[in-house]
Amino acid sequence: MSDVKSSGYQRKHKSRQLFSSRADYLEHELQAMAPKRWRPNYPFRDYRFEWEDLVPATAATIGKIVMVAAIVAAFAAPLGLSDAFVIANVRFEMLIAAVFFVILFSGFLNPNANLAGTHGPLIPLIPLIVASGGHPMALGIMIGILGFILGITKGGSLLAKLTSNGVCGGLLLYLGFIGLMAQIKNLFSWANGFEMGYIAFVVILSVIILYAYLEHMQKRWLAIPLGSGLAAAIALALGAPFEFTTTPGMPNLNPAYWWGTDSGWQLGLPELSHFLAVAPFAVLAVAMWSPDFLGHRVFQQLNYPPKTDKVLMNIDDTMCVAASRQVVGSVLGGGNIASSWGTYIIPASIAKRPIPAGAVLTGILCIVAALWGYPMDLAVWPPVLSVALMVGVFIPLLEAGMQMTREGKTTQSAAIVIFSSVLVNPVFGWSLTVLLDNLGIIGCKERGKTLGHIGRWIVPGIVFLVLCLVMAAIGMFPGVPPFLPSFRGIA
Repeated sequence: MSDVKSSGYQRKHKSRQLFSSRADYLEHELQAMAPKRWRPNYPFRDYRFEWEDLVPATAATIGKIVMVAAIVAAFAAPLGLSDAFVIANVRFEMLIAAVFFVILFSGFLNPNANLAGTHGPLIPLIPLIVASGGHPMALGIMIGILGFILGITKGGSLLAKLTSNGVCGGLLLYLGFIGLMAQIKNLFSWANGFEMGYIAFVVILSVIILYAYLEHMQKRWLAIPLGSGLAAAIALALGAPFEFTTTPGMPNLNPAYWWGTDSGWQLGLPELSHFLAVAPFAVLAVAMWSPDFLGHRVFQQLNYPPKTDKVLMNIDDTMCVAASRQVVGSVLGGGNIASSWGTYIIPASIAKRPIPAGAVLTGILCIVAALWGYPMDLAVWPPVLSVALMVGVFIPLLEAGMQMTREGKTTQSAAIVIFSSVLVNPVFGWSLTVLLDNLGIIGCKERGKTLGHIGRWIVPGIVFLVLCLVMAAIGMFPGVPPFLPSFRGIA
């Protein structure tokens, strides 16, 4: 009979004093843990809190404010909604995420599911979604349903298995480089806006030196709090404008307010036409999940020690949680589009910490930020925002991509996925290169022979064709007009 008061983790856990270094202690903690899927996992019995958990929690909270604000603002601008609406909806979304999903699911019920974050790659498409007659609730419900189907059928893990190191590494390199360039550009645009462009240069140069030093000291998991703090201090010292404007308070929690015809989104409830309008975008959003989720799990594997498979992120479980969070958030009135939480899992992997303890702290910090209000102003201030994303997400993605493409013929697949991603987008690049790689046209020819017909060309071929049809329908191929009449003149 199992001992209710004692877990396998408690028996394997060892005191910090028994290890020669803190790094050895943290690695042993990862090896000792054995999280239970869809059953209660209790703090101090099944996992412990370490001060390193504050790093991904802080990074995730900053990233959450930033990314949800970007999503809601992208909806609000073409709908003519105010900045005050954006802030209020973001605060509401943070409470939904923290209470219902971050703490409850990733912290207690399934520590193998990464936190449900925000779907950043879909942000550029939101104006097109609104222009085509889309509705935020309709989009959220459709993404949630499709994502849940993919998760329970284990479609996400299947696609992950069919993606080679070369394809995944190339995808990480592309996403890391594009994201890094975008944040540098944004920071200079901000500084040039008040004719002090040199502030951006000094901030970025200082952060580069700091990051290099942290790499040397093997403390790069401190890059987000130290980098963001350094950026804020330098920007303020050089005279950059900043003020707190968001005051403490509770956002409106009534779904009827958010989905009223003269309040909140001012759209009312969605109709059938709204669901038809968002269908292609929902398919595309869920298709983007597989490479995104795969990249996060691979990043864990690259940073965790051996014998830690039990604490790795489960792709299918994460999809189910993200899909559930999407439906609940959208029905209640939120504007977030869910995905795997990159600004949490990447710093947590670097800090060699498992998911649950940091998830609980993330939920607490999100609640504090949403109710207090003032931290939201600081988190979206360009020096803090851009530096947090650069050192916490995009530079680590570049490093992971380089590490995955060092051996064998992985560089062939990496080059093709980058090439095709530049041509259209990462979804096209990923799906095309997986097909070519598994057919043996590029990369390791022996690998394709071990996959069988289903893994070699049937599944990759179907995925590629479906995605191409969706992208062609809404006009995502450069120079090619959309074949659906409702999208002509919009794309």
